[in-house]
Amino acid sequence: MKLVLFLNMGGAANLQDCEVFLKNMFNDPYILGIKNRFLRKFVAWIITKARVKAMQENYKKMGGKSPLNELTQSLCDKLNLKQDEFKFDFVNLYVPPFATEILQKYTLNESDEIILFPLYPHHSCTTVTSSLEVLQNEISKQKIQAKVKTIDIFYKNELYNEMIVSHILAKKSEFDAKILIFSAHSLPQSIIDKGDLYEKHVNHHVELLKERLKDHFDEIILAYQSKLGPVKWLEPNTSDILANLDNKALIYPISFCIDCSETIFELGIEYKHLAKCDYDLITCPNDSDEFAQFVLKYLSDFN
Repeated sequence: MKLVLFLNMGGAANLQDCEVFLKNMFNDPYILGIKNRFLRKFVAWIITKARVKAMQENYKKMGGKSPLNELTQSLCDKLNLKQDEFKFDFVNLYVPPFATEILQKYTLNESDEIILFPLYPHHSCTTVTSSLEVLQNEISKQKIQAKVKTIDIFYKNELYNEMIVSHILAKKSEFDAKILIFSAHSLPQSIIDKGDLYEKHVNHHVELLKERLKDHFDEIILAYQSKLGPVKWLEPNTSDILANLDNKALIYPISFCIDCSETIFELGIEYKHLAKCDYDLITCPNDSDEFAQFVLKYLSDFN
């Protein structure tokens, strides 16, 4: 068996999971960089209690849940139907399904492979490193003897970028905007200053896509969303760009592969109240045929 596990932070499947998500996220040493485990746990508890009600209110505006689990499951189902070389499943970092329960579903031996596939096109210790470390620790804990392989970044991939361009231009045919905004999840500047590659990868990705799209838009902008707290984060802020728009715009969530609260709520609902001009949001790759095709081709080349 070649078991492919998609890895993601996860999205709350109900309002109760909001507290689980926050507690686990802020207990992640790659997210909240407090080395002392007990102090980090205490600070995570304080942040969780302070933020959970607001998060639940936001989720109510999305229908009470994130679409991430259902979309990822749909992608897995589609891929499993298309071929029989790989078996696809997914693991979340902060809400179910967790690594423990997913790995226990399968009987694996030395002749089998586990391919860990983080659904992040750009590398960051807060996403790729954290996800891989949790899975590798759980594989070791369960004494699974299968060979483990890991997929890293894929933002340079030709087929992946062809898909992004086609999705952007398809939306432009419906909503003729002069401005394209690539919105990436922000990170504290302190993490970048420690050597995290995320900003470098996002900048490079935008440059690659600009070459393909420059004749279709008057302006292409990279901005960052989801800033938290008083410390300095990557800029400019997507919310600030939208507040100063002079023309209609399209937004593509460049750092996300699956739609979640940051895309559906933050970009799709919350920022609408801030925008000076109208804009439309392009969906993530999700369970599209093009994304499924990319995954299979990428795995075939990888192996």
